[in-house]
Amino acid sequence: MPHLALYTFGVLKSPLADPAPLTREFYASGEAVYPEISRHPGYLGRAEAADGDRGELFGADWGAWGEFDVPAWYGKGRTVETTALAATLSLWTGLRPALDAVYTGLHREALNRRYDWFERTGHPNYVCWWVSDGVIPTWRDGVSRLEHLHDHGSAPHAFTFRHSFAPEGTPAGVKGADH
Repeated sequence: MPHLALYTFGVLKSPLADPAPLTREFYASGEAVYPEISRHPGYLGRAEAADGDRGELFGADWGAWGEFDVPAWYGKGRTVETTALAATLSLWTGLRPALDAVYTGLHREALNRRYDWFERTGHPNYVCWWVSDGVIPTWRDGVSRLEHLHDHGSAPHAFTFRHSFAPEGTPAGVKGADH
């Protein structure tokens, strides 16, 4: 049975290493959101660096999730001191569980504050696609599909919740997916 891959990407206003209150709030929010998301029905897993150091994105060991990568439009730093981005890569049993997890609870509260932390780039900030059972998507897959979504809009290859597709490639309206 296919699984839904979900890649998110945002450019932060300040580097992750910035000690300012807004950056600390962003970290605190993430510390609360990740455990809640991981307990959500339909959650299968997410890319996590083997050493657990969230500041070392580009040089970290991501195991089966592959080498960390970012879209071509990201123009900020790539060192621990200068990296100014947040990205996630996760697997779900389907569209509904992922949509529910993203738009409810603590994650919904964080989304309501996204413009406190993130720049408005004019690029999509997430993409979904289907993978075969047993396949672990890579960071490069996520970047490639996000760039495809930006260039071509939703298609079976790369889509949003609002304009989603079933595993066989047919349009799949998801009630409440107007985000």
